[in-house]
Amino acid sequence: MAQLLLRGECLGDFDGVLFDKDGTLSHSEPRLIEQGHSRIAAACDCWISSKEDSATSEQVEQLKKMMHQAYGLSQESVSPDGLLAVASRQHNLVATATVFTLLGLSWPRALLMADRSFKKAAQWRRAQRTPADHDPSPLLPAAKPFLDQLIAAGVTCAVISNDTHQGIKDFLRGHQLEGHMAGLWSADNRPNKPDPEAVHQLCGNLGLQPSRCALIGDADSDLLMARQAGIGLSLGYVAGWRRSPDLTEHEHLIRHWDELQVIDR
Repeated sequence: MAQLLLRGECLGDFDGVLFDKDGTLSHSEPRLIEQGHSRIAAACDCWISSKEDSATSEQVEQLKKMMHQAYGLSQESVSPDGLLAVASRQHNLVATATVFTLLGLSWPRALLMADRSFKKAAQWRRAQRTPADHDPSPLLPAAKPFLDQLIAAGVTCAVISNDTHQGIKDFLRGHQLEGHMAGLWSADNRPNKPDPEAVHQLCGNLGLQPSRCALIGDADSDLLMARQAGIGLSLGYVAGWRRSPDLTEHEHLIRHWDELQVIDR
């Protein structure tokens, strides 16, 4: 039986810990900024191509502005509770299509345009990729020692993320963490988070009772999901972004991974 301590205060005994990935274990912001800007540039390119000679500079600037707002994206940061940071690829695609409808496209055409934009942006990024771009996003400071403590104490660990299954596996493999995680729940699974059933199914797969687990995430959607799923402890992590998340659904906040300790009882 393992006991979890936060800044020396005992939070209880737990059998499992579920982790979000982006902004919680992974310093993902720089790559999300790159991804967001490439999708906006591709969307503008697709818009201009579709309009042939009728596209105006005012329309293109309006599209850029609306997409920056929708994505929660600035030149140097991502909103930690915004679309790019929290939502799945499919949700980002639907939101992009919605922006196109606000500029006058029908829903079928808007979806097609959004899909073309995402594919074009991915092609651009692949063409410009350097060997360093194949490296996983960095682990946030002191995350690995905390995971080591959990494994040494016999705690079952898992990732629940809106990244793809392959994206999660590549991240874990890149940091030699595959053996630390007993299970994954990704955007490829159904239902996606923040549906509480995602937690129930992941815990069921691992033979865990939700009430005997803690969940650590950087978004209120994660923390509210944990509460609705009957998770025993919800911890908000706020140090993974340039702008700290403004969380309200947590029981406790973590500002650095070394604030947590594990005692094997």
